[in-house]
Amino acid sequence: MAKTPTKKNVTKEAPAKKQRTSGKSDATRKRADVTASSPADLKKRNNRGGRQVAFPKPESGLIDASVLDRLFDVVLSRRGTDPSTSHSARLLSRGTSKVAQKFGEEAVECLIEAVAGRTQELIGESADVLYHLIVLWVDAGVTPAEVWAELQRREGTSGIAEKASRPRQ
Repeated sequence: MAKTPTKKNVTKEAPAKKQRTSGKSDATRKRADVTASSPADLKKRNNRGGRQVAFPKPESGLIDASVLDRLFDVVLSRRGTDPSTSHSARLLSRGTSKVAQKFGEEAVECLIEAVAGRTQELIGESADVLYHLIVLWVDAGVTPAEVWAELQRREGTSGIAEKASRPRQ
C-alpha cells in the first residue's frame, strides 16, 4: 500500500524544473510536483530505462478518487442500453459469468505487467481492472458507497487482525 505523503517522504521538484516552470501558473507548477515514499524508493520503483515517473501530490487537486464514482455512474447508465453502442452495455448484456471472466482476464494482465516491471503498462492494466471491477459491481448491484464504507470500516485495523476476525468457512 502507498504511504501517505509527509514532510519526510515527499520529494521536491528539481531546481531545474522550477526554473522552467517559474513563469507558469500555480496549477501548472503543481502538475510537476512528485510524491514517493522516499527519493530512493521513487528511483527504485519507477526508474525504468533511465526515466522516472512523477506522481502528482494528492493536495494538487489532480488526484481525485471521485473519478471512480463518476465511472460507476456512466457504467450504470449503460445498463440495459443498446450493446452495439456501448462497451459497458455489451459486457453487461452478456451476463455475470462473462463480466467476471473479463475482470479476471484484466487482473491477470495487470499481474503480468507488475511481475515484468513494466510500469506504464501496469498503469494502463490497472485502469482496465478498475473499470471491469466497476462493471462487475453494476452487474451485481453493488455501489461504490458500499465498498468505500467497508474500506472505512477496516481503516486502522491490521490486515492480519481483520482477516482473523472473519468467520471461518
